[in-house]
Amino acid sequence: MSNPTVPYRIPFNKPGLTGDELRYVADAITLGHCAGDGSYTRRCHAMLEEALGAARVLLTTSCTHALEMAALLLDIQPGDEVIAPSFTFVSTVNAFVLRGASPVFIDIRPDTLNLDETSLESLITPRTRAILPVHYAGVACEMDPILEIARRYGIAVVEDNAHGLFAHYKNKYLGTFGCMASQSFHETKNVICGEGGALVINDSKYVERAEIIREKGTNRSRFFRGQVDKYTWVDIGSSYLPSDILAAFLYAQLEKYEQIAATRKRIWTYYYTHLHEWACVNGVQLPHVPDHCKQPYHMFYLIMPSLEARQALIEILKKHGILSVFHYLPLHLSTMGVQAGGRQGQCPVTERVSDCLLRLPFYNDLSESDQAEVVDIIRPFTVAKM
Repeated sequence: MSNPTVPYRIPFNKPGLTGDELRYVADAITLGHCAGDGSYTRRCHAMLEEALGAARVLLTTSCTHALEMAALLLDIQPGDEVIAPSFTFVSTVNAFVLRGASPVFIDIRPDTLNLDETSLESLITPRTRAILPVHYAGVACEMDPILEIARRYGIAVVEDNAHGLFAHYKNKYLGTFGCMASQSFHETKNVICGEGGALVINDSKYVERAEIIREKGTNRSRFFRGQVDKYTWVDIGSSYLPSDILAAFLYAQLEKYEQIAATRKRIWTYYYTHLHEWACVNGVQLPHVPDHCKQPYHMFYLIMPSLEARQALIEILKKHGILSVFHYLPLHLSTMGVQAGGRQGQCPVTERVSDCLLRLPFYNDLSESDQAEVVDIIRPFTVAKM
């Protein structure tokens, strides 16, 4: 039997509406085509392509499926290696492991919690086929050195940009650096449709095959454009297109992105301003955003001095009806990670951060009064008393 749900007064996440979602969903149904690649899907594609300057953007049923498509497009084979941070969601590597690749785990930087680019070159072997930078909390990895190393060795770069839609690295959008990138519209993200994602294609040589793979391995997209008089099975693939009902919901959110971004900036800034002094006194690390990065205000986290301090603060907030959560467990120490050669001490920063990181409630409808309550409960907490 599952445990009963704890009724939190202030949840960690709450999906929100911007105004037109339900009207657009009804419209998608009324138009008579609510399966994949309807009018709202096309609108989302066009909006994202124009905004990002990508060769092609294709909505998918999840960020996971976008990554799976990337692995198929790179023709990943058994014995290939992919380099990815251990501090990430399992989909980053699972999409490539499904094709037979071996994950090679890299540690993270202690400041941005992104892939440590200074360790990257030492992990490259003749079998390395892809580097998978994950832009944690939407703050950019150091893409210049990553791309330079990848170029020198002829290795593809696929960005996992689940957290970072419309964020920047040196005035260029995240998700537009690698040959491909994945986006997420999961209910915990800034822009949502419940479950959903997108594959951003920056190298046009992948576009035609991506359309085929996404349409169950058929050339159906070419048929609908009138380029062939019938469509048939031409490649491997799967059904990666979301319903146009989800695309309609997403389009309403994308239209209001600036409003969402402003709201989230206010929430993030309130936490940072009101917890900065407390954090300095108690040896707590707050999020770090380098000057050359523009973040999307995806999350706010604390890195506590110890696992014990992290767990104690989670419990104090819980007693007040506030849900705070930790984040990724190190993939190199997971059951699958150990089978791939992972071992204790391999990624020491990842191991420490995983034990100590705590994420605070963060969602578009979070009120300032609720935030003030969260802050007022945290500030009396003193690590020295532990």
